[in-house]
Amino acid sequence: MRSRLLALALTSLCALGATAPGGRGEPLPARMADTGGGSQLITAEAPDTGSTTGTVTWWDLRDGTWTAAGSAPARFGAGGLVEGTARQQGTGTTPTGLYDLPFAFGIRPAPPGTRTAYRRVTDTAWWCEDNASTAYNRWADPLPADCRPAESEHLAAYDPQYAHALVVGFNYRRPVRGRGAGIFLHVNGRGATAGCVSVPEEAMRAVLAWADPARSPHLAIGTAGGATGVTRY
Repeated sequence: MRSRLLALALTSLCALGATAPGGRGEPLPARMADTGGGSQLITAEAPDTGSTTGTVTWWDLRDGTWTAAGSAPARFGAGGLVEGTARQQGTGTTPTGLYDLPFAFGIRPAPPGTRTAYRRVTDTAWWCEDNASTAYNRWADPLPADCRPAESEHLAAYDPQYAHALVVGFNYRRPVRGRGAGIFLHVNGRGATAGCVSVPEEAMRAVLAWADPARSPHLAIGTAGGATGVTRY
């Protein structure tokens, strides 16, 4: 039943063509300051910075027009959302901004059609979140000696959340210690996240089957308006 309901939601959204969620006329990506320069974009929009829920939509740019390819309800950090450049680790906030998507990973095999580089989670795979480690904010398999397990995520322990996930390029290329680590787009858990963005499993699988690295997909996280408005990124 969940699969049928999601399929119906995706079909309904696609039928709207280039109309933005909420019927605001021009498609959301067309109103953004930057979309990453590619022809695919994922937007994760919350009503305001105190929200823990919102909407994820994935878009295609074809013949100069952005069209919604699918949409799903989203969950954000238990602490709400905050400007990415001001975020602090351990606050449970989702960082707003425009980010690339370095690779995907999962406890389960990659969905059919996945083109993004996909790493399978093993029992020795971790995401190092220890600020003192040389592997800070990196996939680690196995965990290096200078990365404390208590300060990191044992990826195999997060099922269903890490059944499938996309790494979000927040604080990734040149990590700033204390800003945060392990921000992903992943499958829903029981409630709000620790700072990631999550969606139902069917939606996560659809995103992975849709994303094409050759089209440089990015993820924009933000609010409906204000200083962290998604259109500002």
